[in-house]
Parts: sequence; structure tokens; C-alpha cells
Amino acid sequence: MGSATHTSDAAIARPLVLGIESSCDETAVALVRGDGAIIAQAIASQEAEHAPYGGVVPEIAARAHAERVAPMIAHVMAEAGLSLDEVDAIAATAGPGLIGGVMVGLVSAKALAMAAGKPLLAVNHLEGHALSPRLADAGLGFPYLLLLVSGGHCQILAVEGVGQYRRLATTIDDALGEAFDKTAKLLGLGYPGGPAVERLALQGNPRAVPLPRPLKGSPEPHFSFAGLKSAVMRAVESGAHKPADIAASFQQAAVECLIDRLQFALTRAGPFPALVVAGGVAANQTVRAALEAFAGKNAMRFTAPPLALCTDNAAMIAWAGCERLASEGWTRDGDFAGDPLDFVARPRWPLDASADTVRGAGVKA
Repeated sequence: MGSATHTSDAAIARPLVLGIESSCDETAVALVRGDGAIIAQAIASQEAEHAPYGGVVPEIAARAHAERVAPMIAHVMAEAGLSLDEVDAIAATAGPGLIGGVMVGLVSAKALAMAAGKPLLAVNHLEGHALSPRLADAGLGFPYLLLLVSGGHCQILAVEGVGQYRRLATTIDDALGEAFDKTAKLLGLGYPGGPAVERLALQGNPRAVPLPRPLKGSPEPHFSFAGLKSAVMRAVESGAHKPADIAASFQQAAVECLIDRLQFALTRAGPFPALVVAGGVAANQTVRAALEAFAGKNAMRFTAPPLALCTDNAAMIAWAGCERLASEGWTRDGDFAGDPLDFVARPRWPLDASADTVRGAGVKA
């Protein structure tokens, strides 16, 4: 009897999920187990394809996903030494994102799920980011305050459980990652812009260029970075400032906006035991250091995923699938249907569907 109970517990705790991510310009595949072990993974960047254009071209991205996803699935399965029969579910990003790329990954997952008779898990890309810190930090429990910052999103969310997200703030215009990329383009740094701006900022004076801090101190809880981008453009066009000083001053302004808005969210909705950052901008070390200091000042635990889990990846998608299975009481011997095979890819898919629409472009989030 004891052995049977142990086996059942193991089945609940350790599903094996194949994840596929294709929402923007990374094609990624990963096998993740429910105890947080990444069994195998592969990521193919499209930097070379998009670099001549200074940003992601949706049609080029979708074509690259279509060419790469099947060989990458085969590679990951071969590296793990496993067959699809040994996988418990197939998870794929179903939105939000560039719709052509999202469709490539989701259709691939549907085909695998149908062929192998496995459940399909249609994962919200933002949920992948939101839960990814728990993949790297097994001790991180719910609830926590999440700053989600990437090329397409800038939000503060109360993460209260799997599938339970309360949006506290979003951007009314541009995401911070997009502002980093635009600044890089203005400074002639190339693509991807975020890491290039961060490197150049190390050589500059963060107080040398007077730049605005949009919505800092505002009673409106949200973010805005369009005005900051415009101010950077004017600083570049003036020719009065060193590029390194512009980069450093932009980064400092962005950090101050993040900290101010986090403090406002904490005042309105706190306290929280932990502050978590996720998304591509979470790889920025200056941003991380400021957030860690903020967390310490507010007696909060600080958690950030490893750099490899900050940018788009399939491990976070597979892990979100594992989290969902666990939350819904999945067992290996049970009957779990997953999502329907006619699940429709979504270019927009808010984590908090009940959140109020905000002015400007915030509805995108």
C-alpha cells in the first residue's frame, strides 16, 4: 500500500511536458519535469535575420519558426533519449505575440498532441514569464509582486496562484524593452538593442543628460515610455551629448520610473512577501540591482530567474504547463483532456481579463 501511495504522489509531482515557444523572434523547444528539472532544451535566435531591419519583421520571424521548429523538436527529444509516448503533455505558446509565429508553434503542438494522443496545453506567454521564477526558485510561494518587463510588455501584477493574476499597472504606450531597442537604434548600436544600451551605459554618466521620468509621482498607477523615447531622440539630434551619457541617462530614467511605480503599487496593494522580476529586461544588471535594493528596503524577498530564463524560452512554457497540471490535480493514470485542438491563437491575451482598460495603448496588455 505504501509503495502505491508513493507512486501516485510521484505521478502528481513529476509530469513531463514538452514546451514550444514561438511568439516573437526565438524558436525554442524544451522538455521540463514537474520537479523543475530541465531535461533538454534548444533555442534558435533570429538576430541575424532581423539585424538589417533594426527590429523584428513578423513575416521573416514566422518563416524562420516554420523552418526550425520540427528539427528542434526532434533534436530535443533525441538529446533527452525519450519518445513522445513518454511525454505527458504538449504545451505551446498560444498568445500573445506575433500571430504568424504563435500559429506555427501552436499548430506544431496540436499535431504532436493529436499524433501521440497527449493533452494539449495552450499557454499564455505572459504566464510563462510570470511563473518562470518558480522554475528556478523552488522556495518561491504565492503570492508575490511581479514586475514583467520585456520588449512587448511592461506590467506590475499580483501573482496569487496558477491562473490567478491581478494587474496593478501596465504601460499606456510603449513597453520598456521597446524603449531600450529604440534608444539603441537612435544611437546606432544595432539589434538587439537592450544589451547594447546596457554595455554603453557602463561608460557614461547617468546624470549627464536631463531626461523626463514619465508618470513618476503620478496618482495614475501605470507606466509611460513614449515621452522618454522622444526625449532621447532630441538628445541625440542635438549633438550636445556623448552617446554613452545618453545611454546611461536613459537607463537611469527608466530605472527610476520602475521603482516609483513599484512603490506606488506596493502602497496600494501590498504588502507582499516577495518581489519578482521576469521578462527580457530582467536580464539588465542595473535594473536587477535597483530592484533588489528596493525589495530589501521594503523587507521583501527578491527573486529573478537566471538570465537564460529571462528572455523568451520554451522551458518557461513547459513549466507553466507543469504548474497547470499540478494545480488541476493531474495524475499520470487519470483522465486529463487539456485544451481543445481547435484552440485559436491569440495576438492579444491579457493575464487579468477583468482589469480595467487604460487610456492610450494599454489595452494591448
